[in-house]
Amino acid sequence: MTQRVFVLDTNYKPLSPCHPARARELLRKGKAAVFRRVPFTIILKYVPDGEPTPVRGKLDPGSKTTG
Repeated sequence: MTQRVFVLDTNYKPLSPCHPARARELLRKGKAAVFRRVPFTIILKYVPDGEPTPVRGKLDPGSKTTG
């Protein structure tokens, strides 16, 4: 299972999730702040350039109980 960190822009719009190492780097450089701990989400302190890629979330309600 790959871990990802959720990312929000300055207007609270979701961006593409990033790798935890990238999130640590943004936090260390002061370019982001922790928005929520569960699920771990960071919010950027700067406006990213370019157009964000669309984000799609999917849930599997039977993954914990079926089987």
